Amino acid sequence: MSARDAWITGIGLVTSLGEGAEAHWAALSAGTAPRVDEAAFAPFPVHPAPALDLDRQIPKKGDQRQMEPWQRAGTYAAGLALDSAGARGLVSDMHMIVAAGGGERDIALDEAVAAEIARLPPEQAGPVLNERLQTGLRPTLFLAQLSNLLAGNISIVHGVTGSSRTFMGEESAAADAVRIACARLAEGRGEVFLVGGAFLGARWDILLLYGAGGGLLRGPFAPVSARTGMVLGCVNAFLVIEAAEHARARGAAPLARIAAVATDASRRAAPGAIRASLEGLWQGMAAAAPAGPLAVISGASGAAPATAEERGFLSALAPAALRTPASLWGHGMEAAFPANIALGALALSKRALFAPCDPADSGSGAPAAVLVTGVGHWRGEALALLLPAEEER
Repeated sequence: MSARDAWITGIGLVTSLGEGAEAHWAALSAGTAPRVDEAAFAPFPVHPAPALDLDRQIPKKGDQRQMEPWQRAGTYAAGLALDSAGARGLVSDMHMIVAAGGGERDIALDEAVAAEIARLPPEQAGPVLNERLQTGLRPTLFLAQLSNLLAGNISIVHGVTGSSRTFMGEESAAADAVRIACARLAEGRGEVFLVGGAFLGARWDILLLYGAGGGLLRGPFAPVSARTGMVLGCVNAFLVIEAAEHARARGAAPLARIAAVATDASRRAAPGAIRASLEGLWQGMAAAAPAGPLAVISGASGAAPATAEERGFLSALAPAALRTPASLWGHGMEAAFPANIALGALALSKRALFAPCDPADSGSGAPAAVLVTGVGHWRGEALALLLPAEEER
């Protein structure tokens, strides 16, 4: 075994199913039905956030108050990952790579400005909009929307004070966060990394953003295999990724090994581009897959045409089993890829596969390897190959 192998030693999950790796495994194995709210943000169904006792991971009320809800959920998930890995004593040397979007908008101000300019002729609307944006927004409001404040809050609350990087770019940001963490670890530029993302879809600002582009399902809830549009969720996921030698020296038990991770961004100008991108990524890592059952944890969101092309790639791959978590907890944008890696790691560590999440899911039994797909609703493709982290291989 290479001393620079990337082991997953900790998992932190917060979704509509609850909190923590074991709670999620229990819910997934039991075939829990998805929690969906079709009324609060109609016509868009959403998967709501769970109730959290924030004091357990964010003990200072002042820290809680200055964060937006998505930052609180992400910081909470990061703390769960540190606890899962037994890594609280490593935070001063721990590197952090976070995938995050922008902050939440001031909905009341947006509605007031929109109502005002709607009554004005076009030649007056522009100047009035500029004036209202200059006088209605506080400087602190803008600062609260900076994407790198999630990493800042994790550093403040949990004491993670190694290097810090924040990536923006929706699904691709999270895939690249994992890829770069593994690359830096393999090159010896760090022994332990905290990697993940946070997303809260039950927000009018984010729903209107994606809804205006035609990316969301409208009307009654449907699983990924039966819809052409996303249902957004509350998905927050962090991984502790550690060099095998480092983990072994401190007696940490691995959940899985990240054997390969690769990303791409096809032009998507013609049908088949997404599938070709995934096939190219798989060609570069297929040799690392062992003989035996291959399970796939799919990052499909329901968005067209990305989901259909991902399914075309998988049909040719013919995996032994398929699971589609977005049908159960919704699409998580920046958190989707690490969340699905977490599920793959759990399946390998448990030597089992959880129940189907979608009517199109298939297969069962212990996987020999897990392939995690990431297919951005608009841009970006990614694959990660997970293997058991056994001492002898």
